[in-house]
Amino acid sequence: MSDTQEPAVELDGVTKRFGDVVANDAVDLTLESGSVHALVGENGAGKTTLMSVLYGLYEPDAGTISIDGRPRRFDSPRDAIDAGVGMIHQHFQLVDTMTVVQNVVLGHEPSRRGLVDEDSAREDIADICSTYGFDVDEHLDTRVEDVGVGVQQRVEIVKSLYRGADVLILDEPTAVLTPQEVESLFDVMNELADRGRSLIFITHKLDEALGVADRITVLRDGKSVGTVAADATDREELARMMVGRDVLFDYPERDTEPGAVALDVDGLRVSDDRGLEQVGGVDFTVREGEVFGVAGVDGNGQAELVEAITGLRDVDAGTVTFEGSEVTDASRRRRIESGIAYVPEDRQEEGLVQDYDLVRNALLGNQTVEPYVENGFVDWDAVRDHAEAIVDEYDVQPPDADAEAASLSGGNQQKFVVGRELEHQPDLVVASHPTRGVDIGSIEFIHERLLEMRDEGLAVLLVSSKLDEVRKLSDRIAVLYEGEFVGVVDPDDVTEQELGLLMAGRTLDEVETAARVDESGADVRTDEPGDATATDGANDATRADDAAGSPPDGTVEDGGVES
Repeated sequence: MSDTQEPAVELDGVTKRFGDVVANDAVDLTLESGSVHALVGENGAGKTTLMSVLYGLYEPDAGTISIDGRPRRFDSPRDAIDAGVGMIHQHFQLVDTMTVVQNVVLGHEPSRRGLVDEDSAREDIADICSTYGFDVDEHLDTRVEDVGVGVQQRVEIVKSLYRGADVLILDEPTAVLTPQEVESLFDVMNELADRGRSLIFITHKLDEALGVADRITVLRDGKSVGTVAADATDREELARMMVGRDVLFDYPERDTEPGAVALDVDGLRVSDDRGLEQVGGVDFTVREGEVFGVAGVDGNGQAELVEAITGLRDVDAGTVTFEGSEVTDASRRRRIESGIAYVPEDRQEEGLVQDYDLVRNALLGNQTVEPYVENGFVDWDAVRDHAEAIVDEYDVQPPDADAEAASLSGGNQQKFVVGRELEHQPDLVVASHPTRGVDIGSIEFIHERLLEMRDEGLAVLLVSSKLDEVRKLSDRIAVLYEGEFVGVVDPDDVTEQELGLLMAGRTLDEVETAARVDESGADVRTDEPGDATATDGANDATRADDAAGSPPDGTVEDGGVES
């Protein structure tokens, strides 16, 4: 930015309260024109609230907003849009049943003689796509529900540009993208900045902030801890700024070996509530003392797979065997009593009763288990001791067993759920997105606890859309695409980019071929990842071991590649 050019955005002393809660406390932020500015912080730090103030969703209780050097007051998002500010929300604001062009112009339809001038809209959209290298114009007549997540995100960006946005706020934009789609998004962001647009990138992923931003502002407890140049800091410093202490990113190598098979899933087929098959005949095993990771973009059958294994959904075909006994048709209660614990994806709806205190929440899953229940009566003193032990051992804040679950932050709710499930002393824990929506400090704690339990001989089935989490914790990784495993790989022998290709539907053979070509220095042509389709027989390589005890070394059998 030149010395004479005004900042695109200046926030000066912005404060926002909700009752007695101060979400933003006198926050300053300067967005330079033509730059990417990352806004990072733990959950509840005030990132989205601050940007919602800038976008006109909330009115500040104190402080000023300036756009291009001019003080502005926004009473609604319409005012912010008119001032050139656009926001791409984490959950897309698109109408699934409408076409791409209809979504882009919705509320801003060009008219001619009292009718919508769609030809004019198409020309404007084509100009935007040509300028920034988008492929959205290829899908203008396609309904939004029929295009991939990456394309939907571009539609949101095009929609903001169509409305004249010079400042773009992107709220956690990479949450549902493959690594290839993330790289493509960052290319788009850089192109936008190069052409004079100014971007604020809300994220909790420090490597992404370092990779795409020019400057980074860290919020903690609603206050700005500081702003640093991305090329003058690292993730360790950013983490210290975020949580106020050092954070462990790399875990020591394990010194134990997996044992016998704990969970054996064979030919499992599962349908959703509509009767549509979501899991199409998967096979896998999880061993004692092993973390078996399942990676994939959300919506590829993970939820149905987890529900079938934990007894929450009926199975159409196949078997689930636990510790040598078939439990395919067993109730959830029987599976709990046999030693299967479950950390659900949605802690608020499935893991906790929000208006119960932590004592009563500690009883969930233990309603028939001694010493909490004897002769059909609940021993509340024992339950309280259990709840207080979880609060203490898992550093749940505030440390009050009488606090209602709803009063805890998301990270502390998750720590309590993880503690309750692991302290059952199970033989298998099914952890579905165990750190989703959790801050960096809580992520570190949950990861360490899962690895400790693994080293004590616990079998762990980890389902996550976070590739860094799956790679860091897993001994083997299965990639789920459209309800089938396209491969089982060793995390030490596969890159994040290769996992991304598998998540987009490439087969192991295709990924290995691409890697060989890439290493040779040849030009590698890859299609849009979201357009990839799993080929027939892609599931042939899913069973990486068998009950005879072949080592879980990441080798893919049945003609697959060795990863």
